[in-house]
Amino acid sequence: MVHCKDACNLSSEHLYWDEPQKREDKFVASGKSVSCRMCGRSFGTIHSREQHERQEHHFTASQRARMSTAFSPDTILDQRSPQLLQKFMETNLRPQMGLLRVACAEEVENLIDLIQKCCPISVTRLIKGGSYFKGTDTRSWSDIDVVIFSSSFLSIDDCKEKISSMLCGLENNLKISVMTNRILIERKASLSLRFQFKCFKDLHIHHFDVMLCYDLLGPIASQDAKRNLYRQLYNCGDDVKIQLYSISLLKYQVDFVKASTLGVKDLIRLVKHWFKTSVAKPTEANRFRRLPSSYAMELITIYVWQLAGKPIFFSLVQGLRAVLKFLVNCRDIFIIWCDHYDKNLSIVKEVLQKQTRPFILDPVNPTFNVCENSNAWDEVTHVARQSLLKPLLSGVQAKAPWLFTNNW
Repeated sequence: MVHCKDACNLSSEHLYWDEPQKREDKFVASGKSVSCRMCGRSFGTIHSREQHERQEHHFTASQRARMSTAFSPDTILDQRSPQLLQKFMETNLRPQMGLLRVACAEEVENLIDLIQKCCPISVTRLIKGGSYFKGTDTRSWSDIDVVIFSSSFLSIDDCKEKISSMLCGLENNLKISVMTNRILIERKASLSLRFQFKCFKDLHIHHFDVMLCYDLLGPIASQDAKRNLYRQLYNCGDDVKIQLYSISLLKYQVDFVKASTLGVKDLIRLVKHWFKTSVAKPTEANRFRRLPSSYAMELITIYVWQLAGKPIFFSLVQGLRAVLKFLVNCRDIFIIWCDHYDKNLSIVKEVLQKQTRPFILDPVNPTFNVCENSNAWDEVTHVARQSLLKPLLSGVQAKAPWLFTNNW
């Protein structure tokens, strides 16, 4: 959430309203790791893509350093004690609780009820996601995903054919609703209605993605139903249908992150803030650069915490240091969870054979390497390495239960 009085003493109109932000697409097709970040040309392998960047665009190590790093003047990395970092978390990153949070929750639920009423097709069931419902939102950013499943769609193919007109109908209905003055429609997304919502007394803003889909799995999915969905995903060559299939798994992605402890969610907020205030924005020269998604950063943070033995209480400095050291070795990243699928499943084995590093297999979708959507992991590595030299982390020694980071 963007709290204008607490965050920067500016009116909400000057924070995000009328300035739609570039937001990552949901369930984008994989393969972007092999596209040039300067011209967008695609290659068969990451190695050939990098060779092209060096030869055709003179993308040297020094140029990468200049284009990847942009520490903000008030970076948290200049803090000099764990106590100051903890205070920064509590006063600047963690959303305010109490009556404001309660009022916010009521406003969000009222809008979601309105979305259902404005939906031009019948609503079979609805699931909610995004950082707000995962509990990883910050004071400067809150995104909410709403997926509406409808029996009006007869199949995935029927959904693909009708979804554009249905989203237009929903948009038109919202524009004439009682909340129209509090909604700003953003640029069109391929499979969602994307808008900003002025929440409680216009003090903060939520970024909504509303998606419509055919209900493949139902409210309680059997293992057979999931395995059938995985097969359809793996064999599908249609990017739109891949995204529609994947939407059915959103609930399980949300539950995976949501199950983390409060400490882990604070660490996720810290990692996101580090990313936002340390990695440079793309320019015209590298406009085809694609940074890792926030979901990828969430999964990495959770994995590193799990390596530490899932401590309930821990130092944010030690946790951040561990995540950054992990990112320094991006090319060695290999992460797989087996909560929703068996690693011996034939599809999983086939995906593992095709793996490229870094590799993070989505914990609920064994056909999707979450890292594949980025072609700038080398830049993330550089920024992480430079961040470890900053006052907050320079000279910090690993303490239990983070001693395993000494091997990185």
